[in-house]
Amino acid sequence: MVCALGAAVCFGTATVLQAMAARAAAGGSGGEAALLLRAVREWRYLAGLALDGLGFLFQIAALRSVPIYAVAAALASSLAVTAVVAARLLRVRLSRTEWAAVGVVCAGLAMLGLSAGTEGEESGPRALPWVMLGAAVGVLLLGPAGRRLSGRGRALVLGLGAGLGFGVVEVAVRLIDSLAPSDLLTDPAVYALLLGGGAAFLLLTSALQRGSVTTATAGMVIGETIGPALVGVVWLGDRTREGLGWLAVLGFAVAVAGALALARFGEAPETAPAPEPAPEQPAGPPAP
Repeated sequence: MVCALGAAVCFGTATVLQAMAARAAAGGSGGEAALLLRAVREWRYLAGLALDGLGFLFQIAALRSVPIYAVAAALASSLAVTAVVAARLLRVRLSRTEWAAVGVVCAGLAMLGLSAGTEGEESGPRALPWVMLGAAVGVLLLGPAGRRLSGRGRALVLGLGAGLGFGVVEVAVRLIDSLAPSDLLTDPAVYALLLGGGAAFLLLTSALQRGSVTTATAGMVIGETIGPALVGVVWLGDRTREGLGWLAVLGFAVAVAGALALARFGEAPETAPAPEPAPEQPAGPPAP
C-alpha cells in the first residue's frame, strides 16, 4: 500500500505540470499525436513524465503485492495530492467542501489499507491477455471518435478512454508472468500494456487541452477504477482480509467518491489575469 500511495503522490504532482504544458501547446494543427509532440517540448511536461515514470514503477510494485482494487483507489486519490500541491505551492484556495473531500479520500484509503488482503494468485482465463489487447485497441480508436464530439461529451469520452487505457495497464501488469525476453515478445499482455498506456496518454493530453477538464478527469477516475477492480476480483482472485469485505467495498466507494469531488484538480490552476488599468479621466475645464 505504501508503493500505491507513492505512485499517487507522483501522479498527482505530475498532473498539474502536464496540464499546464498541454495548455501551452494548444493552438496548433493536427490530432492527439501532434499535440503530444508539441507538449513534450515544454519542460513542465517532461518533468511530469519523469514523475509519471517513477510513479509507474511504484504502481508495478504495488500491483505485485496488493489487490488491483486497492491500487486503483489509491491512484484515483492522486487528485487529492494534486489539490494539496495546488493549495500549498500554487496558492490555489480550496473550499471547505474540497478540504473535506481530501479528508474523505484519506479515510477511504485507510479503510482499504485495513481490509485489503494479498494479491490474487489466479491467472484468469487464457483469453484474458488477448481481451486486454483488444481493449487497448478500442481505447486507441476512441481518439478519432472523441474528436467528432464537442463540449462535455468530447471531454467525457476522452477522459473515460484515458481511464480505460490506464485500467488496461493495471490488469496487464498482473498478467505478465515471465520477464524473459523471449516470453515478453510473445506475450499479448505486454503489447496491451504498451498500447493501452500510450493511447491513454494521448487521450489524456487531448482531454486536458480541450473541453471540460473536470468532466474528463471524472471520466478518467471512473474508467481506471471500477473495471480493473472487477477484473481483479472476478478473474484474478483478489480478496480482502477475513470478514472485512464490507470495509473494502466501503473504502473503495468512499475514496473514489472523494476523488470525483476533486475532479477539477485534473486541470492546472490558471494564473489570474492582471487587472486592467483604469481608463484615464478627461481633464476638466481649467480653473478660472
